[in-house]
Amino acid sequence: MSEDLHYLSLDEVARRLKARKLSSVDATRSILGRIEKLDPGLKAYATVTADRALADAARLDAETAAGKSRGVLHGVPIAVKDLCNTAGIATAAGMAIHRGNVPTLDATVVTRLRDAGAVILGKLQMTEGAYGAHHPDIPAPLNPWNAAYWTGSSSSGSGSATAAGLCFASLGSDTGGSIRFPSTMNGLTGLKPTWGRVSRAGVFPLAESLDHIGPMTRSALDAALVLGVIAGADADDPTAVSLPVPDYAGSIGAGVRGRRIGVPTNLRGLDDDAQRTFDGAAATLKQAGATLVDVKLPASFDQAGYDWVPLCGVEAAIAHEATYPARAKEYGPVLAGLLDLGRGLSAVDLAKLQLRRAALTGALNTLMASVDLLLMPVMGRAAWSLAAIQKAGRDPDSVAGRLRYTAPFDLSGHPTLTLPGGMTHDGVPTGFQIVGRAFDETGILAAGHAYQQASDRHLKRPLP
Repeated sequence: MSEDLHYLSLDEVARRLKARKLSSVDATRSILGRIEKLDPGLKAYATVTADRALADAARLDAETAAGKSRGVLHGVPIAVKDLCNTAGIATAAGMAIHRGNVPTLDATVVTRLRDAGAVILGKLQMTEGAYGAHHPDIPAPLNPWNAAYWTGSSSSGSGSATAAGLCFASLGSDTGGSIRFPSTMNGLTGLKPTWGRVSRAGVFPLAESLDHIGPMTRSALDAALVLGVIAGADADDPTAVSLPVPDYAGSIGAGVRGRRIGVPTNLRGLDDDAQRTFDGAAATLKQAGATLVDVKLPASFDQAGYDWVPLCGVEAAIAHEATYPARAKEYGPVLAGLLDLGRGLSAVDLAKLQLRRAALTGALNTLMASVDLLLMPVMGRAAWSLAAIQKAGRDPDSVAGRLRYTAPFDLSGHPTLTLPGGMTHDGVPTGFQIVGRAFDETGILAAGHAYQQASDRHLKRPLP
């Protein structure tokens, strides 16, 4: 067996499994061995379900031998963020208070992955309640590129595990940047779908009108394969839209030739690494045939980073009302602070926030109507060290600054694809976003694939 099996693309593993050049048991056993070796240091997994994974892999191999295939993920080992309910397996959502929570049903996205033949290796660690900090009693996952750097939040375990070859893909969630931050910090391709494209049924909420569930992978093609499985309407989530699910992988080769990509001229706060990554992405997409169009972000864009926190806080207070403030002492200080903020917000202040959110969404829809796609940074500071994050703290200006280029698209619900675009002088990945019109995941995936056909950034790996 190839020593670099763990770094094969999901697509390549699926093709080898289908051709019976690789068994699911062998693939699963190999990744479990790597988890056993590396995860005590990385701390990416909250729970590893080795016995169940091997039993599932054996059953799927038997189906393959009988000529049956459940689909493109048949036999592929992946992992899911620990806010997705898994029947019979603890789902804690990064919270000490929920360590003993064992659901009886799978989340819809988990059901769809299993029905498509995916082997679930376990549950990936995350920040407390999917907000901005890990619970003080739960060790935070480490960045496999450089342990002195932030792993991103809240899908920290998903970022670390997928980058380090501890799964072939993972699920994350994004409420203010929680797929995109760990994707850019770990050199991954992360897709935040349009709000409503993927069911949230059985997923522990942070803020329901802002929460998005999506794949974190090592290529745009792999993201397309996973999205094609988890997307679609769901009777258990009335906000999951009843639109046909496109063949994302089948149309990924459409490229960007003739596509108009908006390039904002009023970006601010980019450091040298972020600016170089952004400019390099624009140049590569232009060489691939895209037409670059100068655009301006709406005047309300920067306010979104400030508005996001109280809007999130109000909805988070609802999500936690059964245990907060009744069990406040069991919460970490960062999540508790958000809940206190949300509980104290006045109705008038909330109405003002909602009106500004609606206005921003309208302005972004108008902007997106003038172009096919929009090129954006992920963060103004391309890569945050842990020391820098600690020094910045939870000051409102600092938080809003980190959210500047992510939160607006959670408020508006537009789909975005984060792609690796470079490296800092410390050898830490940097990334950028391609934003699409509502429900145009097909367009952003094709653009991302075109970029990755012309770039090797997504092929770089942190560890042997």
